[in-house]
Amino acid sequence: MNSPNENTLRIAQVLAGAERGGAENFFVRLVKGLQNSGKVDQQAFIRAHQQRINSLESAGVPTRGFRFGGKLNLLDRMQFQKALGQFHPDIVMTWMNRASIATPPGDYTLISRLGHYYNLKYYRHADYWVGISRGICDHLIQGGMPADRVFHIPNFADETPVEPLPRASFDTPADRPLLLAAGRLHVNKGFDILLQAMAGVPDATLWLAGSGPEEQALRRQCAELGLQDRVRFLGWRNDVTRLMRTADLFVCPSRHEGLGSIVMESWAHECPIIATDSQGPGELIDSGETGILTPVDEPEALAQAIRSLLENPDQAHALVTNARRLYQAKYSQSVIVQQYLDLYQTIRRP
Repeated sequence: MNSPNENTLRIAQVLAGAERGGAENFFVRLVKGLQNSGKVDQQAFIRAHQQRINSLESAGVPTRGFRFGGKLNLLDRMQFQKALGQFHPDIVMTWMNRASIATPPGDYTLISRLGHYYNLKYYRHADYWVGISRGICDHLIQGGMPADRVFHIPNFADETPVEPLPRASFDTPADRPLLLAAGRLHVNKGFDILLQAMAGVPDATLWLAGSGPEEQALRRQCAELGLQDRVRFLGWRNDVTRLMRTADLFVCPSRHEGLGSIVMESWAHECPIIATDSQGPGELIDSGETGILTPVDEPEALAQAIRSLLENPDQAHALVTNARRLYQAKYSQSVIVQQYLDLYQTIRRP
């Protein structure tokens, strides 16, 4: 990694996210990727989650932790804004609602990155906007943001090489088809539809990785459907890419999905994917070429797609080959990091 010089862009990355989450994981990947380019001088301003602070600082990114409370937490907000001013950034990039609300305009270029169809009232004070899907960019433009200040830059996957887990992990029959699903256990993710579909895939085992407010409801549904012996609730996992290397296919049954970064993960780690035609996956996947799309909230169609792909390993191999080629060309870390570097140079103030 090269040391920054006096002409290097000073970038403040601001995230007030949760301890765990897909957007939070990508924040760390992108900030590290930018840092490794040697072309920016960054500081990260985040909630005081020590594991994330340690990860960023191990990559050479000075990181400050704040509470990022609500409007009544005036002292906390003043401390953050004072620290931000002391860094004298050229560009500040905010991630999601809370960080954007806490970051005022200043003598820097303010850019807000949106990973979902958020309420735009929290973002109107920015100078520029990044949407991680074309649908989110359309949402921004239709909401009144100038089209020439809205940029589309998708996510990239965790590309760290990994080895598969033993097939029999989590007391799994090693000779049965193995499905994987992962994400926050929230109604938007549609895991209830996947459980209904599992009734139509009688030989398969499902690994469901994630935690969230719907966990108990999903466990009850699992019992009602008689699936206890075929569904493994794995909790939150930091090794989803290893799970992908192990499973026969990945299923993304979401009702709403801003981008579906998990699609990129499956492409990068060569796990064939079946997804519902929600916003992000529907934009990314060319059905029949780089994955399979089924209608949202239709468990029978999802079950049919799963059975068909399990019965056709040649088709699954072709999907993996096509998806890997597309990922390398359009969504890899080197491609996306360079797009951010180009954007920063484009919008920097003279």
